[in-house]
Amino acid sequence: METMVVVNNKTQRRANVIYTRTNSMEMGMIKALMIDALKAKLRSGIAHFCFLKKDDTLREAWGTTAHNLIKANVNGNGIDRDSVNCVCYWDVEKGGFRSLRFENLVQVF
Repeated sequence: METMVVVNNKTQRRANVIYTRTNSMEMGMIKALMIDALKAKLRSGIAHFCFLKKDDTLREAWGTTAHNLIKANVNGNGIDRDSVNCVCYWDVEKGGFRSLRFENLVQVF
């Protein structure tokens, strides 16, 4: 049985960014699909995930972009963080907005 994955333009663009940064098209596609899953979870509630920080330490995070959970902390529309090649989220533990580079995502729970 074959599995088929449908890739949209944003996913392909993310995969290309990750490929450019890591020199691995396979890793680019895997992480781009992980980002799709993470963004869906962030929009629907609180997501649990791990990523590498700038200093190469592993960070476990709980975050959200669900409007009903962060509306008191938003002052306007903001910008689409995809345009700067990162994922932005509200860190529910730290109480502030954070972001992570596409290629630094390690796992989505």
